Amino acid sequence: METKRKTGLVVGSSMQGIARVVQSHCHTLKNAILKHPKLQWKAVGSNVFSRWECVVSSPTIQHKGLENTTVAEVLTIKGEEKNGSVLWCRTDDTVYDAVKQMADNNIGSLVVLRPGDQKLIAGIITERDYLKKIIAQGRSSKYTRVGEIMTNESKLITVSSDTNILQAMQLMTENHIRHVPVIDGRIVGMISIVDAVRAVVEQQNQEVKRLNEFIKGDYY
Repeated sequence: METKRKTGLVVGSSMQGIARVVQSHCHTLKNAILKHPKLQWKAVGSNVFSRWECVVSSPTIQHKGLENTTVAEVLTIKGEEKNGSVLWCRTDDTVYDAVKQMADNNIGSLVVLRPGDQKLIAGIITERDYLKKIIAQGRSSKYTRVGEIMTNESKLITVSSDTNILQAMQLMTENHIRHVPVIDGRIVGMISIVDAVRAVVEQQNQEVKRLNEFIKGDYY
């Protein structure tokens, strides 16, 4: 038990470190560029930042900086916010059917809705629920209902679409969870720790690309 607890703390600490590293790295690169011998601040101050705004952004997540990147943008890239394509099951579905749906769509969780209601969330079911509450306990997935093993709505940790992506990442790492429902009065999507890390890395890559544009520019 002690080993498991220590492992969880190490994983959480590592994920929190990702956010700190990607934020600080950009500041380091910017400072290095401003000290670059080709860049003389007095001559190019306004032009540099003008050019900053003109660099073409990535076709994935628009470059806005990590502090301005929200969960809504991640959902848009996934296609969930725009068309409401969040995958779900119901409390009275069998665990077998829910797990099959996860496998077919290569995902690790499903939103669970109440029978007859496509707006109110009852909870979520994850691959971890399946392993711990079905496989480990020798239960049959075909005779167990989702509602019996899901994480109940009252215990859910959620975010809204305007939550900053770094805050969402921190929330997941601190609570040692990998999936968070996005709720704006109703369920609008689901993000995972993978989605959050991917968004952070994407923003970082775009930042590096912009800074490289500065270095290659004809500034004297």
